[in-house]
Amino acid sequence: METAQLRIALFSGNYNMVTDGANRALNRLVEYLLRQGAAVRVYSPTIAQPAFEPQGELVGVPSIPIPGRSEYRFALGLGRAARRDLAAFQPNVIHVASPDFGAHGTVTWARRRGLPVLASVHTRFETYFRYYNMAWFEPVMVAFLRRFYRRCDALVVPSESFAQVLRDQRMNYDIDIWSRGVDRDVFNPSHRSMEWRRSLGIGDDEVVVGFHSRLVMEKGLDVFSDTIDELRRRKVKHRVLIVGEGPARPWFEARLPDAVFTGYMAGTDLCMAVASMDVLFFPSVTEAFGNVSLEAMASGLPVVAAIATGSQNLVDDGVSGRLVPPGAVQQFAAALRGYIDQPELRAKHGAAGELRSRDFSWDQINQVVADTYLRLIRQKAAAKG
Repeated sequence: METAQLRIALFSGNYNMVTDGANRALNRLVEYLLRQGAAVRVYSPTIAQPAFEPQGELVGVPSIPIPGRSEYRFALGLGRAARRDLAAFQPNVIHVASPDFGAHGTVTWARRRGLPVLASVHTRFETYFRYYNMAWFEPVMVAFLRRFYRRCDALVVPSESFAQVLRDQRMNYDIDIWSRGVDRDVFNPSHRSMEWRRSLGIGDDEVVVGFHSRLVMEKGLDVFSDTIDELRRRKVKHRVLIVGEGPARPWFEARLPDAVFTGYMAGTDLCMAVASMDVLFFPSVTEAFGNVSLEAMASGLPVVAAIATGSQNLVDDGVSGRLVPPGAVQQFAAALRGYIDQPELRAKHGAAGELRSRDFSWDQINQVVADTYLRLIRQKAAAKG
């Protein structure tokens, strides 16, 4: 069987409601598969005004808004209409991208028909509860995830470090690496704009510590803020630039009143904003890969990040950035001070990161998923035989 013979039913809990790394990766994958001649059908909750136009044909499933995070919806199951559509589509492989009730129903549907199931894991869901005073629920979530992922034939994850976490948690033992790519025509150092910085009131001689992500607490906004406070205590001159939007923006703005907040940016505006920073500071520990770190590296920036899944497979400590133990505010501040005080070091590590970013080609990366589909189909056919 070839890639063009694939008929993939993809279930996503959130395919194009918001612009985040997982949604962008899934849409890029579908675009690539369609370009190779494969047939793809996407099943996901939908909203009236999504963040962007989806790749491929999108079929809505029943869902409700997630309490406190209304920009997301929670799938309640496939629903009759989606089940009829799925049966008519006649997929030869199922791909689930979120461990919700809809995905559980999809896996059950596939197992009854002897179809292979691949699950892509995009984030460390169990860690989110730490940021909402519900850390006690983390073991329960781990058990829930384990039950779901062990019903799948294989997993794909963005980094080897994340794969090892899942193996240690006994989620599954058939795990391939579906990394992430970066569009280097979009993210590169040439988009740096001093004129744009000046329009924000940032001087040419000021060093900008940047943050680029959705503004939600699980991205480490508390650690970021505490570290900026520590830089201020040490009298280290710098400016803070925050690129992104999200429900935690009011909290973040109140916490960092001197920072420049641009709000949501995309396309050429986003690549200009990232390239116009001097160093990216990203203390999140919930990332499976860390797309923003790769985009910053492609833009010629050194990256200061937490030693966590994703970042430690991208950032070479002491070469293209600094890796610091999660939550270690003093060490984060020391690492940032090194780049703020030493422009030569900043330039050297930024150049090393830009060189490393050239290893991430989207087409090569997405073919890994197609090859995994084909392998699972062969294995399922051999087992039936």
